Amino acid sequence: MQRSRIAITGASGLIGTALVRSLRADGHDVVRLVRHPARAADEVEWDPSRLYVDAAGLVGCEAVVHLAGAGVGERRWTEAYKKEIRDSRVLGTTAIAQALASLAEPPRVLVCGTAQGYYGDTGARAVDESAPAGEGFLASVCVEWEAAAAPAEEAGIRVAYARTGLVVAREGGAWGRLFPVFKAGLGGRMGDGSQYWSFISLHDEIAALRHILDTESLSGPVNLTAPDPVTNREVTAAMGRVLRRPTLFPVPAAALRLALGDFSADVLGSQRVLPTRLLESGFTFAFPTIDESIRAA
Repeated sequence: MQRSRIAITGASGLIGTALVRSLRADGHDVVRLVRHPARAADEVEWDPSRLYVDAAGLVGCEAVVHLAGAGVGERRWTEAYKKEIRDSRVLGTTAIAQALASLAEPPRVLVCGTAQGYYGDTGARAVDESAPAGEGFLASVCVEWEAAAAPAEEAGIRVAYARTGLVVAREGGAWGRLFPVFKAGLGGRMGDGSQYWSFISLHDEIAALRHILDTESLSGPVNLTAPDPVTNREVTAAMGRVLRRPTLFPVPAAALRLALGDFSADVLGSQRVLPTRLLESGFTFAFPTIDESIRAA
């Protein structure tokens, strides 16, 4: 992509922060959507709960990357928090899509960050972008989330849904919580450890998002996961190898259910998701294996 003006929601999150840094390093003009009146030249105000976006601030943008949403693993899943998870994604995507569709000259591409949760629990069965939506709360959220981008598609904008796996990073997300536990020698498998974890290094996540921005043929769902998903038991072994720590403290399924409530079903569930469209479009992973991803983090 030539040097462009690019807008990002969720710019203060784990992925957003890294993406902003990457784009600016290459000379792109990045504007951040913020939930307060704009205080700097690189800020644009929006309020997803009111479906409000200061669309004037998006004029001249060649691309938009929409990453905002309440953290899935941040709190116990009460009914109120499940509503917040859903609303933050569906209302936020609706607000962005409608604002872009209203522009006289809309951006050429919207990358909407969604999640591998779209596929539900796949067990040991490998799935790619051709698979239908699964069952469960997160799957239903993902379906509504992606559908909310329809106004942008109808306005002729290329829309891609980046269905991201578990991001291996030291700074946040699931691995941000795992690293301190495993470094202390207190790590272990979760449940029986047979569930598949489809992961991606933070480096490859950012590279894949930029690849989608640059690749005109990519629209619709694109899985952002490493090519070789592994089980939680294999993740546990890799953490022990890379960090050189024992992994003798398994977390029983019953304890996870007690601590996490409904969210435990997703921690114990299995998602074996393959990045077929990403690979077919010519993307190359810098850290394709779990050991390499952990070392990179």
